[in-house]
Amino acid sequence: MKITFIGGGNMAVALIGGLRKQGFSAAGIQVVEPFEQARERLVAAFGVRCTAAVDAAALNCEVLVLAVKPQQLREAVAPFCGKLDGQLVVSIAAGLRMADISRWLGNYNKLVRTMPNTPALIGAGITGLFADPSVDLEGRTQAEKILNAVGSTVWIDNEEKMDAVTAVSGSGPAYVFYFLEAMEAAALNLGLDPYSARRLSIETFLGAARLAEQSGESISTLRERVTSKGGTTEAALRSFGANGIAGAIEHGIMAAEARGRELGDILGKD
Repeated sequence: MKITFIGGGNMAVALIGGLRKQGFSAAGIQVVEPFEQARERLVAAFGVRCTAAVDAAALNCEVLVLAVKPQQLREAVAPFCGKLDGQLVVSIAAGLRMADISRWLGNYNKLVRTMPNTPALIGAGITGLFADPSVDLEGRTQAEKILNAVGSTVWIDNEEKMDAVTAVSGSGPAYVFYFLEAMEAAALNLGLDPYSARRLSIETFLGAARLAEQSGESISTLRERVTSKGGTTEAALRSFGANGIAGAIEHGIMAAEARGRELGDILGKD
C-alpha cells in the first residue's frame, strides 16, 4: 500500500509515526506539504518523501489521506480533480461531508470520512469511520489500518451520525480536561499540594476508565459499586445531581453535535 498525505500537520505526523512504528516502509509514504520547515521535520523524523506541491509521484498511490484543515481542503484537493483512478480517499478533515469532498474531486466517490481525536497524538485515539458504498472490503481494511496506527476505530453506519461522533469523541478530550481541571481545583482548595492534586486527579480518571474498559458490567453498575449508602461518594453524587451536572453534560454534547451540522453546511458551500 502506497499512501500520499495531503498536509503534514500534527495528525499526519501522528499517523505516519504510528505506521512507521508498525513497520510500514518509509518508501511507501509521501507527503504534500507547502511549508518547508514541516517538510524538513518529516524527512528527518521518518525518512518519507516530501514535496511542496502535487506532482505525478503524489498521484502514484493506493490511498490518498486528506490531512489539512477543513477550510483549506477544497483548495488542497483541486489538483486531484478528475485525475484519480481507483485510489481510496480518506478524509480526516472535521465536519466536511463526503458529498462536498466528492464534488470537489470531480464527483469521485471512493471515499472514507473519519473523525480521529487528539489522543491519537500519543497513539491512544479513537476514530469513527464512515465509508461510501463504493468502498469495498479491501478499501475499508486499508482505511482501518491507517487509523489503527494511532489507536482504536469504530465504523459508523450512517454519515449523519458522524456529527455525533465529533460531539462525543472528537470534542470529548476537552470535556475530560474540563472535569480534570475541576477535580484538581477542588483538591488544591482542600489543601493538597499541586503535584498531589494533579496526580490524584489524573490517575483516578485513568484507572476508572481502564476499569470500565475491562469490565463486562455497565458503567452505571460500576458507579453504584463505588457509592456506599450514606458515604462520601453518595454525598458528592447528590451534589452533582442537585446542580444538574449530568443534564448539563448531555446538553453540551447535543450543542456540539448541532454546531457540527451547522459547520458542515458552512464548509460545504460553493
